[in-house]
Amino acid sequence: MTRKLAILTTLMGLMVPAAAFAHPHIFVEARLEVVAGDDGNIKELRNVWRFDEVFSSTVLLDFDKNKNLKLDPDELKAVGTTVKQSLADFDYYTNITQNGKKIDIAPPEVINVDYKDGQLLMFFAVKPATPMPLKGDMTFGVWDPTLYTSLDFATDKDIVAEGAGFKACQHKVVRPNPDEVIAQNQKTLTQAFFNDPMGTTMSKLFATRIDVTC
Repeated sequence: MTRKLAILTTLMGLMVPAAAFAHPHIFVEARLEVVAGDDGNIKELRNVWRFDEVFSSTVLLDFDKNKNLKLDPDELKAVGTTVKQSLADFDYYTNITQNGKKIDIAPPEVINVDYKDGQLLMFFAVKPATPMPLKGDMTFGVWDPTLYTSLDFATDKDIVAEGAGFKACQHKVVRPNPDEVIAQNQKTLTQAFFNDPMGTTMSKLFATRIDVTC
């Protein structure tokens, strides 16, 4: 196992063989704000992730170098740096399309991390790699293609479009029904899909997203 895979195993559990049974092992309460800029382009996507207590305690054990049972500023910074490096290949779980075309993601400048009440929190913003005008049919979502990490938006207010540029657009939060997705895609949702630890584009069928038409 390469060093990169070791980091992923330790911190995010994304690519280990145990992920062959594709169901969540890490649970995240998420918030996503899609922000429109004054120039008529997408400015940034702001993320807030709150991890479950079990995973958070694992991170504490791995990164609490001075063993004081908390994450000091330098240790929190180390977590953020590791996550930034580890999730680059996954576009930081950020998925954007415009008129059906996938939009590339630029890496965040920094991933800020905090540890409160036994839970790990991460705050960061990403941008389209090139200017993305508010035009056409767009989708914005955050999900793990491997299905190993579950990012849950508790309410529709946790995945929103903000900024004056969106006032001329229509947008709605889409929450697919898993049973309906499976029933409608029985031929393509094969056992190989669920046993593929790298995930496939089919995982988007299950993901909560916000659709915008301008």
